[in-house]
Amino acid sequence: MPGDRKRTPSVPPGLRTLLAYRREWLVKDVVAGVVLTTLLVPQGMAYAELAGLPAITGLYTSVLCLLAYAVFGPSRILVLGPDSSLGPMIAATVLPLIVAGGDSGRAVALASMLALMVGAITLLAGVAKLGFIADLISKPTMIGYMNGLALTILIGQLPKLFGFRTDADGLLAEVGEFVQGLADGKAVPAAVAVGVTGIVLILVLQRRLPKVPAVLVMVLLAIAATSLFDLGRHGVGLVGELPRGFPPLTWPDIRWDDLGPLFVGALGIALVSLADTISNASAFATRTGQEIRGNEEMVAIGTANVAAGLFQGFPVSTSGSRTAVAERAGARSQLTGVVGAGLIVLMLVLLPGLFRNLPQPALAAVVITASVSLADLPGTVRLWRQRRTEFLLAIAAFLGVALLGVLPGIAVAVGLSILNVFRRAWWPYNTVLGRVPGLEGYHDVRSYPQAEHLPGLVIHRFDGPLFFANAKAFRNEVTRLALGEPRPVWVLIAAEPVTDVDTTAADELEELDEALNERGISLVFAELKDPVRRKIERYELTRTIDPAHFFPTIEAAVAAYREKTGARWTATDRPPPSQD
Repeated sequence: MPGDRKRTPSVPPGLRTLLAYRREWLVKDVVAGVVLTTLLVPQGMAYAELAGLPAITGLYTSVLCLLAYAVFGPSRILVLGPDSSLGPMIAATVLPLIVAGGDSGRAVALASMLALMVGAITLLAGVAKLGFIADLISKPTMIGYMNGLALTILIGQLPKLFGFRTDADGLLAEVGEFVQGLADGKAVPAAVAVGVTGIVLILVLQRRLPKVPAVLVMVLLAIAATSLFDLGRHGVGLVGELPRGFPPLTWPDIRWDDLGPLFVGALGIALVSLADTISNASAFATRTGQEIRGNEEMVAIGTANVAAGLFQGFPVSTSGSRTAVAERAGARSQLTGVVGAGLIVLMLVLLPGLFRNLPQPALAAVVITASVSLADLPGTVRLWRQRRTEFLLAIAAFLGVALLGVLPGIAVAVGLSILNVFRRAWWPYNTVLGRVPGLEGYHDVRSYPQAEHLPGLVIHRFDGPLFFANAKAFRNEVTRLALGEPRPVWVLIAAEPVTDVDTTAADELEELDEALNERGISLVFAELKDPVRRKIERYELTRTIDPAHFFPTIEAAVAAYREKTGARWTATDRPPPSQD
C-alpha cells in the first residue's frame, strides 16, 4: 500500500504522534472530542440495536475501539466505531445462532467472538501486507451492495419506527409483515410521530445547518418530548436505564459448533471493513496531506476489533461521517478519540440514566438516516450513463443483498467483481491498426475509418495478456484476418499490450504459426516486451516462428515489409474486426 515504508516497529503510530504532539493542538482536540461524543453515544446505541444487541454494547464498543486506535492508528483524525454497514452483517451472523426469543447474553458473547475473529483476520492481513484484498470489491459492485444494504436497513427499521415488532427474515418477508402490521393496526401513533419527526429533523439540519450536531439535537428533543408528553404511557418503547459501570475483561463463552458460522461472517465483515477503512483513509489523507498507510490501518482496525471483543463489544469499522464531524470540529490528533472514550466512560459510571427516556423510534430514525447516506443513487445513474455493463454489475450486487441477504450479498459482490476482471481478460479489446495521414504512429481503424494500409499487411493489436482463457479467441481472430480478402502476406501483431504468454497460449501460437505458414502467411511480432520475449524463447517458439520476425517497433516491422515487397500505403479496403 502507498505510504507503507520502513518505520520503527517498536513504536505504535499513535505513540509516534504523541511524541510529536504540539501544545496548540490540545484545546482543539478536547473540543472536537466533546463534539464527537454527542454523535458517538446515540449512534453507538442505535447501531448496537441494528446488530440485534443491547444498546449498552454500542457504548462499550465505542470506548475500546477509540482507545485502541488512538495507540495503533496511523491517521490522526480517522474515527472508528459501530457502523451502520456492519450492523446487518453482524445480525445476519449472530441471530441465526440464537433460539427464537433468545438470550441477549449469548448474543453478546457471539458478537464479541465475531469481533475477535474479525480482528484476527484484519491483523493477519495487515502484518502480511495484504491490503490489496480490499480491492476485491470493485466500485460498481460496492455501489450496488451499499444500495442494497441501505434498503435492507431501512425496511428492517420501519417496524421499530412505527412502534411494533416483526419476526420476518428476508427483505420481501419483512416488507410483507410490516404491511400486514399496518393493516392490523399495530402502529403506535406517538411512535410514528417521534420517528418521522426525528428523520425529518436530522435530514433538514444536516442539509441546512451542517455544523449543528443534528443527531444530538434530535435525541435531546426526543427525550424532552418523552418527559413532556409521557410517551411511555402512549405505547412508545424507551431505552431505559443503562447498566452502571464498565464491563470486565471477558473471553466470550460460546460453543465449538458456533465457530464455523462465525468465521464465515467474520470474513465478509473483515472485507467490508477493510474496503471502508482504505477508502476513508485515502479520502481524509488526501484532504489533510497525510500519507496513506494501508497496512498500518489494517493492524489498527484489527487491534480495535480485538479490544472491543474482549470487553463485550462487536465488530467495528471506520466512519466517514464521524470522521468528518471530528475534522470540522478541529481535531488534530488521536487525542480526540481518547476524549470521546473518556466522556462515554464518565457517563456510564456517573450518569447511566441519562438516556433512559430516549424513545426507541428515535434510535430507528438515527439508523434510517444513516442508511440513506449509504445509498449512492447519483453514482448508480452515472454508471447507467457511462458504462452499462458496470451498471448491471451494480444492479446484480443490489439484488444479491436485497433478495439473498446481507452475507450472501457480499459474496455475490466479490464474485461479480472477480468475474468482471476475468471477463475483461478473457475478451480484451482487439483491433486492426492503420496509418492516418497527418498523425504519427498507427491508429485504430474503428476510430479512423480513413486509415491507410499496406497491401498484404494486417497490423493487429490485442490489448491483454495471452493466457489459457483467451488464447483460442486470439487464434480465431488472427485466423479470421488471415483468411480475409485480399489475402495478407504478413499478420503483424502490435504486441506492446501483451504483458504475458502462458504455456497454453504458447501452444496456440505454435499451432497458429504452422497453420499460417501452410497458407504462405507469416506471423510477425512488434514491440514485444523483453520479459515476454524471454518466455517465448524459453517455450522454444522460435523453432517455429522465425526469429527475424520479431521487431522492436511497428515502424521497424513496416519498414522491413515495405523493403521486402515494395508495397505502398493505400486507402483501407478491409473491414474492421468484429469487436463489441
